[in-house]
Amino acid sequence: MPDLTVLGFDVGSHWIGIAVGQTTTGTASPLQAVQVKNNKPDWPGISRLINAWQPQRLIVGLPRKMDDGDTDMTRTALRFSRQLEGRYHLPCELIDERLTTREAWQIVESNAHRRLSKPDIDNIAAVLITETWLSQRQDTTR
Repeated sequence: MPDLTVLGFDVGSHWIGIAVGQTTTGTASPLQAVQVKNNKPDWPGISRLINAWQPQRLIVGLPRKMDDGDTDMTRTALRFSRQLEGRYHLPCELIDERLTTREAWQIVESNAHRRLSKPDIDNIAAVLITETWLSQRQDTTR
């Protein structure tokens, strides 16, 4: 399998967390979150990151309830995924992001000595989404 660079997105109503991941290492790192204003993502900010990192694939976290039902953000994430694919002509995959925001908050709480903003937390969630995709990909290529 070829080595891939991917960008992962945690879509929120005010911020979109973004992370970059590498299939070579199976790890991800946070990038710069972009703001959502009037229900519109900062497309120029996203374009800058896509141009800088040249990913071969985009990963979007799909919010789901524990009973597999949709959340308030499910439709927003689906729409964002379609927009990414249409704008950048890159394959875009959805991945279940259940509990990633909760896990991101737990990471923040365990690092209470460091003050993190909401965009930082969204970026941590994007890292978790991306690393989940990377680990699932590794499981299927073994």
